[in-house]
Amino acid sequence: MNVSDVKDALQSEIVARGCFLVDVSVSKDNDIVVTIESENGKIELDDCVELSRYFESQFDREKEDYSLTMTSAGLDQPFKVLKQFLKAVGTKVEVQVKGGRKMVALLEAADQDSVTLKYSVKEAVEGKKKKELVEHVDRFTMDQINSVRPFIEF
Repeated sequence: MNVSDVKDALQSEIVARGCFLVDVSVSKDNDIVVTIESENGKIELDDCVELSRYFESQFDREKEDYSLTMTSAGLDQPFKVLKQFLKAVGTKVEVQVKGGRKMVALLEAADQDSVTLKYSVKEAVEGKKKKELVEHVDRFTMDQINSVRPFIEF
């Protein structure tokens, strides 16, 4: 079984449930992991159960031996598809920039090529002895970023 077979089998059913496909992986042993996310809100257990049942109705286990894991995109996982970035616009995200710099920023905009982030950095300000927080709004291309994930506050 390959990734495109899995995507083709599930795509319309995923969309019908108000979700979108984040990732599909198929190991050499046919261990299939399908990751989905809700267009609005969160993934319910019923979504995973029903999609799993639907998938099993499309493939005969007698012909293809496989294991299937249907999961939601975790809050601790980096965004993988543009829809995740678009869904997160207006929220805080944790960004790992190439070169090692990490920051928490407000995701202001996103497209296929870049993200626009609003963040504050302590900087020396002319005429002041102490460093002060200075707000920045910068556009980063996707090749300048290692990862973007939801920022979780407790």
